[in-house]
Amino acid sequence: MSEFTLKTRLLAALKGEEVDKVPVCSVTQTGIVELMDVVGAPWPESHTDAELMAKLALANHELSGLEAVRVPYCLTVLVEAMGCEINMGTKNRQPSVTGHPYPKSLDDAAIPEDLLQRGRIPAVLEAIKIIREKVGPDVPIIGGMEGPITVASDLASVKSFMKWSIKKPELFEQVLDLATEASVIYANAMVEAGADVISVADPVASPDLMSPDSFKQYLQSRLQKFSSEVNSVTILHICGNVNPVIDYMADCGFEGLSVEEKIGDVKKAKEVIGDRARLVGNISSPFTLLPGPVDKIITEGKQAIADGIDVLAPGCGIAPMTPLENVKALVAARNEYYA
Repeated sequence: MSEFTLKTRLLAALKGEEVDKVPVCSVTQTGIVELMDVVGAPWPESHTDAELMAKLALANHELSGLEAVRVPYCLTVLVEAMGCEINMGTKNRQPSVTGHPYPKSLDDAAIPEDLLQRGRIPAVLEAIKIIREKVGPDVPIIGGMEGPITVASDLASVKSFMKWSIKKPELFEQVLDLATEASVIYANAMVEAGADVISVADPVASPDLMSPDSFKQYLQSRLQKFSSEVNSVTILHICGNVNPVIDYMADCGFEGLSVEEKIGDVKKAKEVIGDRARLVGNISSPFTLLPGPVDKIITEGKQAIADGIDVLAPGCGIAPMTPLENVKALVAARNEYYA
């Protein structure tokens, strides 16, 4: 077996190839307040400044041992460039969408010609280049973004999106197509800038919001289009208990499926997805990583590996107030498993 680099190991694990040990990283947001203070890259400034964005992302790789660098820190970059209004949040609260461009109709809806020059997209692309320069070729960079279903609901507003799904299917499909196309353009721009993996968080595709039937009928084909048109390994993260749709998720063409602790049984999930995709997760961000203690994180991490998780990772975005020592414990769990 040839020696793995962090990058070749993660890519091999996500493709279902044999690896010497399970990689440990975060495919979801990694900015924590403790590291913002250590490196002087606080939110909200590090959402818009490429240097600070890169600095904070690098910190969670260099100081915690997580085996990838992930940027940015929210799910609002693409939708802002598409016309959503954003509240940039605070030092310990992520940006959020506060206004929607197309709540009534899609009459003038289009992808801006200069999409990649708008909002924070240039900062994200620049941050990826800075990170690549700093880490060299052997450390994987994960570009994170909001998924096409969430983009669509942000463009229309969740309320209109849900209403259209029932009463105006033609508008519903139109906004999904627009969102998918924009998502592909942005994802490929991140890949071109140097991202090795694109990790899509698509909370609105969760069974908490959309029925499994809707997922199968409308969402699956858009996610398939995304994964097939993006020029990299891809990961699909959907929040909540995704057991009702995990079989459909496995048919979406993503190499990795990132799941929360809410799925319950890792072994069972692995049985359902078979060799169609690899499972990423699923150590609880709010209930394990944030509060600790360290030994609980180590126990749960080792158990997840024993149960067959392919990439050990937080089940969702790392909570900003999570202590650095708790993030390090996730890495320790993997190391102890193989000790």
